[in-house]
Amino acid sequence: MAEFIAWVLVAVIAAYACTGGTDYGAGFWDLLAGGAERGKRPRWLIDHAMAPVWEVNNVWLIFVLVVMWTGFPTMFQAVFSAMWLPLALAAVGLVLRGAGFALRKPTRRLAQQRVYGAMFAISSLVTPFFLGAVLGGIASGRVQVGTTASADAWANGTSALAGLLAVAATAFLGAVFLCSDALRFGAVDLVDYFRRRALIAFTAVVVLALIGLPVTHDDARYVWNGLTRGLGLLLIVLAAVAGLVTVLLLWRRSFGWSRHTAVASVALTVGAWGFAQRPYVLPTSLTVAEAAGASHTLRWLAIVTGIAIVLVGPALVLVYRLDTMGELEELSDADTGAARTSGDNR
Repeated sequence: MAEFIAWVLVAVIAAYACTGGTDYGAGFWDLLAGGAERGKRPRWLIDHAMAPVWEVNNVWLIFVLVVMWTGFPTMFQAVFSAMWLPLALAAVGLVLRGAGFALRKPTRRLAQQRVYGAMFAISSLVTPFFLGAVLGGIASGRVQVGTTASADAWANGTSALAGLLAVAATAFLGAVFLCSDALRFGAVDLVDYFRRRALIAFTAVVVLALIGLPVTHDDARYVWNGLTRGLGLLLIVLAAVAGLVTVLLLWRRSFGWSRHTAVASVALTVGAWGFAQRPYVLPTSLTVAEAAGASHTLRWLAIVTGIAIVLVGPALVLVYRLDTMGELEELSDADTGAARTSGDNR
């Protein structure tokens, strides 16, 4: 049962990495879009593409926290004790990001739009970096039961590399999805704009992955061994193939399928990390069995998880499907209560 719940946790982390990661990537390109005039069109597309689903994607993060807290309380305590600072910074970024995105659209004053837009864009960079840094600290074995909070737990080579990879991967996902969204919203001029950025982001992922080879070999040896043999290696190879297929599809302008292969690339990478850590949740000090909660708690968690999948899963799939088909409409000014005032556009 503990093994099953552990794989549920890995699957949910992969779901959040793909769905939430796409939104973080959109925010990353929002940050680099340029000034008010130059970045007006890309930001318009980002607003319209994200609006129907950005809150839905956070369901996966809540799922991660609930499963981790309930199923593996010892791990939860160890991680949040040793990593409270980067997790707090990620949480602040998550809140500011949501507030910035939600408030930027109905606001009509240009100065306020810039403030809220900066909150959204910068937080879209900060949050995935610190979440990646936490995963890097765990993979390097720096987090153990009883480990006190220290900068070394997350300010190290593996954590920095994982944080940068998280940012690059989200930028890749965001750009790939925005290529398809540009076609969906009739913004043909933005298709090549985001296609180029998707290719640049993929190049950054490859470069960082190559840099990470010697870093993980020296600093996260257990995970390195898991990624270079068995199922971990197989999933990494499949993830690389999916990434290369995505590039080929982008090159051939097949933007519908490129979204699926990009998601597969990220999800397979998360799965490879899960296999690489087996049987540990905290390499090499805490196994899945040792971290698991009481057996009756795990049974109830499995039951509740199954019910949630049956009840919530189809609804989420329907929302994502309707969004990609363009069936979900954005809120109007009447819906949000926004009204133009004499000080607008100043």
